[in-house]
Amino acid sequence: MKDYLKDIKGTLGNHLEGRKIVLCITGSVSAIESPHIARKLMRYGAEVFVVMTHSAEQIIHPDAMEWATGNPVVTHLGGRVEHIFLAGQWEGRADLVLVAPATANTISKAACGIDDTPVTTVLTTAIGSKLPVIIAPGMHLSMYEHPVVAENIKKLKKMGIKFIDPVRAESKAKIALVDEIVEAVIEELSGKTMKGLKVLVSAGPTVEFIDPVRVITNRSSGRMGVAVAREAKRRGAEVILVYGPGSAEPPAGIKLIKVLTSREMKDAVLKEVEKCNLFISSAAVADFTPSKAYPSKISTRIKSLDLKLIPTPKIIAGAAMINKGAFLAAFKAQYGLKEKELIESSYKWLRETGVDLVIANDVSREGIGFAGEENEVYIIDKKKEHIHVHRASKEDIASMILNTIERKIGRKR
Repeated sequence: MKDYLKDIKGTLGNHLEGRKIVLCITGSVSAIESPHIARKLMRYGAEVFVVMTHSAEQIIHPDAMEWATGNPVVTHLGGRVEHIFLAGQWEGRADLVLVAPATANTISKAACGIDDTPVTTVLTTAIGSKLPVIIAPGMHLSMYEHPVVAENIKKLKKMGIKFIDPVRAESKAKIALVDEIVEAVIEELSGKTMKGLKVLVSAGPTVEFIDPVRVITNRSSGRMGVAVAREAKRRGAEVILVYGPGSAEPPAGIKLIKVLTSREMKDAVLKEVEKCNLFISSAAVADFTPSKAYPSKISTRIKSLDLKLIPTPKIIAGAAMINKGAFLAAFKAQYGLKEKELIESSYKWLRETGVDLVIANDVSREGIGFAGEENEVYIIDKKKEHIHVHRASKEDIASMILNTIERKIGRKR
């Protein structure tokens, strides 16, 4: 029977499907964020188990965390030796321990191997079992910058424990954003199948200036390309993102090159592609640009305005010429075509451009492609073989695209 407390599992993706995460909560006021962290982990498919210190119980009630996860909460260690069940050396243990938030007290105790709370005992067990541990501090800035606390953080890092830097604001070292914490967990548990690869991704729209105020552009949000860049980073690749003015937030920890126009996009891509193993072109580059841009704002008093549009420079062909050894995959937006027509048209474009893989989608469909949260694509190769990826989140589409590329270049998952 389906658990009604866990009906959100997998609603954002399957990146953590089958994974068990121990969420340890300590006595920081940032514990009010812990239910949100737990729920977001579950939305990516994780099963979450909570361990709390007594101090944490003074800030958020264990019942709230049991509701958030659908699992009983550990507030003390008993005869079932919960620390071994969760983090010991046996095959049924959790996949990762996340401490969010972590106080200066817990960090220092963990560094010294002191076990006097359920959380510190779980941490000692996890470290001894060589289980992945991620810590997200949350405290006043003066405590975070105490030299002994800083030294203990260094000591834990040397043991292989990863820290998510807090946000320094208002004299506090505030816990990192929920999305950043969840992303760190996903990245830690992702197979590093693209480690050693340098991946270039282009994303977002371009703007073509009519005058300093007015532009020609399109509805691309950049979400698809950002999702591809994020997934490549999760898999261990060194990622470069050439990004037009999209609304999607680029992932942290990558090289980000912001551009506006198609000319700037081309210059940035051609400069970076020479050093890359893989180029994924998902940017919605404008096909036409005004033949000239007016140097000042055009008066609204004029009765009419004639614009002459000329084609923008083609980026894919230039990239293929510069780096013949790179694997090239490119998105192709189609509009209102039947399936057979879409595949035929996209394959013809693949042959013309010389790319290794084309990812085609029909942007005439409601909620698909431009500005949407979801996509539906056809991945077509040089043999005209194709994979139909049915409507799904752009994160899941990105994962499917990279799975296909890995098979093509001989990378094993």
